[in-house]
Amino acid sequence: MKVLKCLGVILGIYVGFVVVFETFFLGMYQPKLATTGLPMLVITTMDDSGVPGGRRLARFETDGKLYVSAHHWTRGWYHQALENPNVRVEIDGAVADYLAVPVEGKEFERVAAENPIPLRFMFLMGFPPQRDLLRLEPAL
Repeated sequence: MKVLKCLGVILGIYVGFVVVFETFFLGMYQPKLATTGLPMLVITTMDDSGVPGGRRLARFETDGKLYVSAHHWTRGWYHQALENPNVRVEIDGAVADYLAVPVEGKEFERVAAENPIPLRFMFLMGFPPQRDLLRLEPAL
């Protein structure tokens, strides 16, 4: 019984850590992570009432195409981009309009395989559901 109680406490602490990490550190603080060498961007999406909201995300390229990944529990920006795929993106101070295109099938498999999420990040994020990818195509 002591072992189960101890495991329950550890699980509770871990769940609390994930909630704080996802909600406050990543969700509200939105760190730049410049010191990690992780390339970032700010994507601005529109909510249902037309109010813009910016979210700092890691970016990556595969075959010269720009991608972002929704791999956290909090994915409001991703659902907003699906509803209104016309997004604004800031990369290194340059702002441009893009079309957010959901990635599926073989393209998803290839891009996800080339850009895996490290286990340490999966642990910090509480092993969230399978990620979703968006390809960001420059607006014409």
